Parts: sequence; C-alpha cells; structure tokens
Amino acid sequence: MRARWFLLAALVGILVPVGAGCQDFPQDQSTAYKPFELWLADLLVEARGRGYRDELLAETLGGVQPLPRVLENDRAQPEATVTFDEYVRRRVTPDVVRRGREHLVTHRELLRSVHEAYGVPPNVLVAIVGLESRFGQVTGEIPVFAALATLAWGGRRGAQFRSQLYDALTIADRGDIDASSMKGSWAGAMGRPQFMPSSYLAYAVDFDGDGRRDIWTSDADTFASIANYLTGHGWRGDDWGGEVRAAPAAVKRIGESVGSRTSGCRAMRDMTAALSLDEWRRRGLRRADGKALPSTPSDARLVRAGTRQFLVNQNYDALLNYNCSHHYALTVLLLADRIR
Repeated sequence: MRARWFLLAALVGILVPVGAGCQDFPQDQSTAYKPFELWLADLLVEARGRGYRDELLAETLGGVQPLPRVLENDRAQPEATVTFDEYVRRRVTPDVVRRGREHLVTHRELLRSVHEAYGVPPNVLVAIVGLESRFGQVTGEIPVFAALATLAWGGRRGAQFRSQLYDALTIADRGDIDASSMKGSWAGAMGRPQFMPSSYLAYAVDFDGDGRRDIWTSDADTFASIANYLTGHGWRGDDWGGEVRAAPAAVKRIGESVGSRTSGCRAMRDMTAALSLDEWRRRGLRRADGKALPSTPSDARLVRAGTRQFLVNQNYDALLNYNCSHHYALTVLLLADRIR
C-alpha cells in the first residue's frame, strides 16, 4: 500500500476577418490591432532572417488564414469551465478504463522496456495517451501552422505561440514529418501524446530505432517520448500520492495555518506549501479509506479539487508541467490507478 501511495508578398494569405469577439483577448500590444496579413508579412521577414527557406515558408505559411474557432477555444477551455467532478466523470469512464487495461496487456513488453529505460510506470503512460488522444484515435485535424499563426496573432499568449510556430517550422525543415501532415489540436498540439512543437524538439524519442521520432503512428516512440518528458521534468519512481480526508475543523485549521506555494505555474501556486507526511498526519489528514498516512520522510503538498483533497509529491509537478491544470493532472492519475 505504501508503494501505491507514493507510487504538452505571395506567401501572405487572403485575410479572413475575425469577429469582434477576438478583441476580448489580452494580446501583446505590438500585435493587438495589426491586421493579420500585415502581421504575417512581418513574421515572414523575421523567419527569413532566422534562416528559414522561402520554399519551406511557402509550403507551411503560404495562404494561411486565421481560424476563428481556434480563438473561441482559447477563450473557453474545459479545465476552466467544468467542475472537477464533471471533468473526471466525462473522462474516467468504464470504457476508457477497459481500453486502458487492454493497452497494458497488448503493449506489456514495450511498456516494461520503457519503464526500465525511463522509470515512468506503464499505467501512467497509458492513461496519458488515453486522455490526450483516445489511445491514438483522435489526434486532431486542424493544420498546425494555421492554428499556431492564429494564436500567435490574436490569442492570449502571442509571444508563446510565435515561438511554437518557429519550432514547428524547425520540425518541418528537419523532415521529421511532412508539413502537410502536421495536423493537431486547436492549440497546435500534435500526435498521440499531443506534444507542442517545443516539447517535440526537446523530448520526442526514436525508441523503435527506425530513424524517425514518430509520435503520430509509433506506439514505441509515443510511450518513450511521454516518459522522457516526465523524467525530464522530475518524475522519479512509481508513486504520486493519493486522496485524503479530514474533519471540517482540521480542514479549517490547515487553511488558516499552512501557506500556499509561491513558485511555478498557476496550478502549482494553487496548492499548499510542502510538509512532511508526519506533519500532515498530526494536522488530522488520513487516507481516503480512513487509514493513517504512511510513515515516510517524503514531503507532500495538499491540492483541493472541488470537494476532494489530495496529497501529492514531486511526480505530480511533472504532470503539471505536461498540462498546468489540477483537473488534468489528477484525472490522469485517477485513471492510471483505475487502469492498474
């Protein structure tokens, strides 16, 4: 039980007007009111200055147009508009659990090899692929270059997506995948693990040895790339923590006496400072099944999600680096536990 517990000129297209609603987005002041065709012309000049070939720019950005639906999705992400319980209920279904267990059996030897190489447990890898792409069946049909250009021009995080756009150009320039095949989610995430271009460049792995880092069709490259990402962000061992409970008075005292984390992404700051499990036990926390917390020197942080509470260790941070959302990270881990 203890092991179980602490077990992401001609090249410029015809302008498609974006509705007035896009002006609701916080944007970089340098691009907030610039028409898309002028913004794109400036980008192409900069891209040539960075060494990207005209042929590549024509192939990837020639005729590109902004996509209003991408901006709409950027405004209303499910992690921000759906309760935690509903988010979990929609994703951790009996069918998803069943398919996850089938994947553990079908890919047993491969997952064991990836586990040995990177130290990330099979059930966590399968859970991520299940949530990100329905076990590889839904990887997105939106052209990556159009999505990234739309978000770099008119999204909430223009500078970030401009950088991702250059990373996508690098992927196409290296020949890792044909540019016309680079399709993904509304945010430009690609393949079975839904890697952003920067994550692909940094963490994608050719685990099957065919000379390509193929996160679109290769099970081996997909699982190993996810594991490499998590290990690169601090994942160690098989445990992550678990759900806990406490009397209302104890919860109130914890809220009054335990400070919040002060560093990291928004979700990382929306959790408590780290305390030892012994200290959490003294403050009245117990496991969700009513048993005492395990005796271990490991530190943990308290995360509240809806009406539920979880103590989590450093492996949880690795998942928040994958997707900075408690809804997402906790759902991955709850699904992983069910699959196991």
